[in-house]
Amino acid sequence: MDQPAWKNPRTALIVDGSDAAQQRSILNLASVDLNLLGELEALLQYRNITHAAQHVGRSQPAMSRALSRLRDMFNDDLLVRGSSGLVPTPQAEHLAQMLPSVLNAIRELVNRSSGVRVWRSKVTMAMPDHQSLVLLPHLLPRLGERMPHIDIVTEPLLDGALRRLEQGDIDLVVGQIGAAPPGYLRRGLYADRFTCLLRHDHPALEQEWSVGTFAALRHASIASDSNEGLGQVYDGLAKFGLPGPIVVSNVLTAAVVVAVTDLVLMVPNRVATRVATMLPLATIDPPVELKPYEVALFWHRRCHHDSEHRLLRREIAAAARMGRLDVSQELNGETAE
Repeated sequence: MDQPAWKNPRTALIVDGSDAAQQRSILNLASVDLNLLGELEALLQYRNITHAAQHVGRSQPAMSRALSRLRDMFNDDLLVRGSSGLVPTPQAEHLAQMLPSVLNAIRELVNRSSGVRVWRSKVTMAMPDHQSLVLLPHLLPRLGERMPHIDIVTEPLLDGALRRLEQGDIDLVVGQIGAAPPGYLRRGLYADRFTCLLRHDHPALEQEWSVGTFAALRHASIASDSNEGLGQVYDGLAKFGLPGPIVVSNVLTAAVVVAVTDLVLMVPNRVATRVATMLPLATIDPPVELKPYEVALFWHRRCHHDSEHRLLRREIAAAARMGRLDVSQELNGETAE
C-alpha cells in the first residue's frame, strides 16, 4: 500500500449528503465495541463457541454473551444451530466477506499509531541524478536493514520543490538549496568542492594546468533547473571567455562522453571521485577558485514531527556521513536529530 507524500491519501470519505445522516453515523459508532468484531471473526471462522472463545482467550460464557451482543448489534441471529454445529445466516456470510479487510485496516491504523510498521510506504525524493549517485549507494542498504517497508522513488528535477513539498507530491528534497522560508526546514548534509573530469589520456594533462589551458578546453555541462547549482557554476566562468558548454542530460551520460572526447566536465568532487572509479577518467582541481558546493536536505514542516519521516531523515544524514562526507551544521533552527 503506497503511503507517504507524507501519508496524504488525497481522498475524501463521503458518507452521506446530509449533516443529519453524518451525525447519526457518529452516534452509532460511539456505541460499537470494536472488540466484538474480533470475536465475530473467530465465531465465523470456528462456528463453535468454545473453540472461538479459546482462540481469542475468552471464557465460553463470555463468548456466548458476545454473540448475544453481536446479534443485537446487527439485528440478526448471525449463527444458528444446525445438524453439525452452528450455521451462519446470509447476513453472517456477508459479514464474513467484509470482516478481513475491515479488521486489517483497523489493525494497521492502531499499529501505525504505536510505531509498528506493517505495510509498505512509497517515499518520493527530489534529487538530482549526480546526488543520487553519491547518496543512494549508502542510503539504500541502510534502509534495507532499518526501514525495509520503505520504497524510495527519486525524481531528478528540483523545479517547484517548495510547492510540491507543501502539496505532498514529494516528501523530501536533496540538493543545493538555499535558506528555508517559513514553513520549511533545511538540514545541511555535507560540503563539497568542484573537480574537473577529463579522459585519462587527455593531452591537457601533459601540459601546465593553468587558467589558459582550462579556458581553451570545450566544456560539458549537466542540464539542470534554476534551483540546481551545476548549470549555474558556468555562469561564474564567463569572465574567462569560455565558449558555451555542451549541455548533457545527466552526469553519467556526460561522463561517458568525456571519457571518449577532449571535453572537460566540472562536477562536485565526490561525484567525480565515484564516476572516475567506473570510467577511464582523471580528476583534477580547476585552476580557478569556485564557490564550495553544499548539499542539503529539505522538507515541509507538516511532516517534521512524524516519527517515520524523522527516522528517514536521520538515515539520510547517516548515509551522507558513511561516504566520509563533511557534515555541516543544521540550519534554520532544527537541532541534531
